[in-house]
Amino acid sequence: MNKPRRWHATATAFAAAIAALAGASSVASANAPNCAGPVSDTWINVTVDGVRNGNGLMAVTLYADEPRKFLVKKGSMYVGRVDATAPETRMCLFVPKPGVYALAVYHDEDASRNLKRSGVLGLPEEGFGFSNNPPTIASIPSFRSVRLNISKSGLSTRIHLKYP
Repeated sequence: MNKPRRWHATATAFAAAIAALAGASSVASANAPNCAGPVSDTWINVTVDGVRNGNGLMAVTLYADEPRKFLVKKGSMYVGRVDATAPETRMCLFVPKPGVYALAVYHDEDASRNLKRSGVLGLPEEGFGFSNNPPTIASIPSFRSVRLNISKSGLSTRIHLKYP
């Protein structure tokens, strides 16, 4: 086989591999709803209720099953955001693979992409909530109370917002 034919065969094989990869990702995306986050084969439907108005964004933060990274700066995997709608906001969030995760949600009413806090304690000024809806009266919830098993795609969870 001479060089031009070998190059053509290699290029053709490479193009076929790229097309197969592109086809595989479009099949995964075609089967998944319009979700936030890096595309994967696994997602969860999130309904946030108790939303007092449709201002700004609803931010859903995904945490890996690592308690030491929960609610710490740069500890999350990523934040998915959608326009807020009242009285509830629905969204879909990709997760890397089936497993245990935690979700923290806040209503970013001013679309600043940051949770507004006040005072020395840094208490939230915007609505917030967590997976499994644990009590948050005097402190942030324990990581154990917010762990969520996402064992397959298409599961749903409901998170209730609390406003200060």
